[in-house]
Amino acid sequence: MQYLKQSLLTLPGVKPAWRGFTAQRRRAFERLGDFRYSRPGMAGLDKYLDFRDGSFIEVGGHDGYTQSNTYYLEKALGWRGVLVEGIPELYEQCKRNRPNSRVFNCALVSSDFKDETVEMHYASLMSVVEGSLKSGEAQSAHVQTGLAHQQLAQTYAVRVPARTLESVLDEAGAPVIDFFSLDVEGYELPVLQGMNLARYAPTYILVEARFFNEVDALLAPRYAQVAQLWEHDYLYRKRKRDA
Repeated sequence: MQYLKQSLLTLPGVKPAWRGFTAQRRRAFERLGDFRYSRPGMAGLDKYLDFRDGSFIEVGGHDGYTQSNTYYLEKALGWRGVLVEGIPELYEQCKRNRPNSRVFNCALVSSDFKDETVEMHYASLMSVVEGSLKSGEAQSAHVQTGLAHQQLAQTYAVRVPARTLESVLDEAGAPVIDFFSLDVEGYELPVLQGMNLARYAPTYILVEARFFNEVDALLAPRYAQVAQLWEHDYLYRKRKRDA
């Protein structure tokens, strides 16, 4: 998640309705069919995804709720799908928060990645895959910013299973995919390179592209950019010829 997005949530006077609500109170509202506190995701998506019973992939699932772009879709609109989270403790939280979806504990890699595991560095919403930010200095600065901003005591390194997104979707038996949310702190290109867009081509892709040019070059033959929802968050739609 971007530092800017996190910073805005702490500015005086900027307090989304869902902040300060416990999970128990939120779920109580949801049981009553009231989803006013169940919209933790990116503003502006409703314009494109306001329909029932869709399917999604969310990579960078975190705890399944905090800043999730698919939580509201699942809880309020009956969507089903797949979440991927690499950090084991966050994966466990995600499973508890999203019992109606498939949740996978792994880091997604390109199809030519050779190792069975990959190292990740914990920073909660700003956790990173080793090498994702191109330099050790940038990676260290990113993690330290994440610790300071989220008031975390420390980081740690953990090795997690490395898989391609194609293999995850094969295992999940994924149908036609309406929406793909990708937020992996700079590791977007390898994830997309392991998806096989010829087989799995979501209608919409929302990607936090820290390295925009390389991501855009890969998507451009099949996707058109339809909106920029935040500083680094771009929404793409599958071109009609590929629909």
